[in-house]
Amino acid sequence: MIDPRKFDDLGLSTEMQKAVADMGFEEPTPIQALAIPYISAGRDVTGQAQTGTGKTAAFGIPTIEKIDPALRDVQAIVLCPTRELAIQVAEEFSTLLAYKTGISVLPVYGGQPIERQLKALASGVQIVIGTPGRVMDHLERGTLSLQSVRIAILDEADQMLDMGFREDIEMILDKVPDERQTILFSATMPPPILEISKRFQKNPEFLRIAHRELTVPQVEQHYLEVSERDKLEILSRLIDINNPNLALIFCNTKRKVDDLTGHLQARGYFAEGLHGDMKQSQRDRVMAKFRTGAIDILVATDVAARGIDVEDVDLIVNYDVPQDVEYYVHRIGRTARAGRSGRAITFAGPREVYKLRDIQKFAKTRITRIPVPSLADVEETKTRMFLERAKQAILEGGMEKYIRHVEQVMEEEYTSLEIAAALLKIQIGAGGEAERVQDQHLEDTGAEPGMVRLFINLGRHHQVAPRDIVGAIAGETGVPGRLIGAISIHDNYSFVEVPKEYAEEVLTVMRTKTIRGSPVEISPAQRRQG
Repeated sequence: MIDPRKFDDLGLSTEMQKAVADMGFEEPTPIQALAIPYISAGRDVTGQAQTGTGKTAAFGIPTIEKIDPALRDVQAIVLCPTRELAIQVAEEFSTLLAYKTGISVLPVYGGQPIERQLKALASGVQIVIGTPGRVMDHLERGTLSLQSVRIAILDEADQMLDMGFREDIEMILDKVPDERQTILFSATMPPPILEISKRFQKNPEFLRIAHRELTVPQVEQHYLEVSERDKLEILSRLIDINNPNLALIFCNTKRKVDDLTGHLQARGYFAEGLHGDMKQSQRDRVMAKFRTGAIDILVATDVAARGIDVEDVDLIVNYDVPQDVEYYVHRIGRTARAGRSGRAITFAGPREVYKLRDIQKFAKTRITRIPVPSLADVEETKTRMFLERAKQAILEGGMEKYIRHVEQVMEEEYTSLEIAAALLKIQIGAGGEAERVQDQHLEDTGAEPGMVRLFINLGRHHQVAPRDIVGAIAGETGVPGRLIGAISIHDNYSFVEVPKEYAEEVLTVMRTKTIRGSPVEISPAQRRQG
C-alpha cells in the first residue's frame, strides 16, 4: 500500500474532496494516510491510534464513501465509549457529508430523550453512531435493525472494554451480518482487544503509528480553557502581557490562518500568515520579514511551519489543539532554541481538554492550566513596561528641559509625585477609562436584550443596503450573519444590532474597514432620552 501525502492521492469522490477542502486540512495525518486506502479497499483494519490523531476522518471518510443513499436502512454502525465522543464523531461525519445528499447520520446515547431517536430511526438513517448501552436498548426494543450493515466500527475499543462494555460489543457484532467489514481503533492493544479482533475480524491489517518522545524540557507548557468566540480577544491579551520578541501562532487549517491574520492586523499587530496555498516566493518573503523582526507574529499551519528555524521565538500559541498529538511536539519545539527558554500556550475548548490529557500521556510532560488573563492584567503589564521605560530614560540622561517643565507645574503647588502619577494615568489609565466608558455605553444602547445597537456613519446616500452591512460585518469579524439583528438605514447613517459578546470585536475590526468603498465610522448608539 502507498502512504499518500495528499488527500488527492486517496481516490476520494469529488464531493468528499470538496468537503475536506472546506475543512482546510493540508494533508492527511499519518493514521489517515495509512488507514483510508485499506478501508476503502474493503479490508478489515485494526489501528492503534490515540485520540487526537485524526482517526475519526480515517474511518469516517471511507465509510461515507461506501454508503448507498438510495437504501434507507442502517448500513454503518460506529460504537463509542461515551456520549461526548459519540456526539463529536457524529459532528465530524456531518461535516464530511457537506456535499453528499441523501445520507443521514444519527447519534444515539443515554441522557437524550429516546423518543427523538425513535422518530429518526423510523424515518430511515444510514449511519448510526452510539454508545453500546443505548444501541443495545434499541436492539432490544426492536427499533434498530443491523441486517443491512456493511461496515462496523469500534472507536476507542480499549476504553469501551475498561468501562465493561465487552459483552454488549460482542452481542452487537453478533447481530451484524457476517459479510461485513470490521474496523477497530484503540490507543492500546491489550489481550482482550486482540481476542475481539481474532473473533470478529477477517485477516485484518494491523496499523500503528510510531510516535517520538518529547525532548524539549525547557519549554513552559500551559493551557487555557477558551471558547471559540473568545479566542481572538484572549490571544490579544496574551500578546500584550507577554510582549514577545517573536510569536508563532498555530492553526489547524488554512482558512483559520487567513482569518486570524486579518483580525490581528486589524487590531494593529504586525502579523503575517503562512500556509500551503501560498507560492514559495510568498512564503520566503513572509519568513524573511519574520526572521528580521519586520513582523513579530507569524500565524501558520503545521505543514507550512516545517523547516522554520528561527532562534528568537519565545512564545508559541496553539490557537487550535493540534489534530495529531505528534504535531504538538513539532509545534512547541519551535521555541527554546539554542539553550533559551520558551513558553507554549494551548487554547482548548471544553470538549478538547481530554485531548490534552492524551498529549501529556504521550509526551510524558505536564501541561498546566493557567487563568484567562483579564483586562486588569493587561493594564498592569502595560504600567510595569512603561515604568521600566521611564527608568531607562532616567539612566540615559538628557532630562534637563523636561525637568524645567515639571518644575513649572510644581510652582502651582503640585508635588512631583502627583505629576508623575498624573502622567502615568494619561499614558496607561486613559485606555482603561475609555474601555470602562465603552462598557457602560454597550449596556445602554436601546437594543433588544442580549444585543448591542451600533451607529454607522453610512446610509442611503452612500448606496448602503442592509445586505451590505450584514456582509461586511460577517465577512470581517467572527459574527455569523444569522446572528446579526435589526438594521435600520437612514439617509446619512444606519443602526445595526449585534450580539453583546461580539460587540467589542465588531467595534475594533470595522473601524478600519469600508462598506461599498466608504470608510466606516462605528460606535455604540446613544439611547434616546425621554
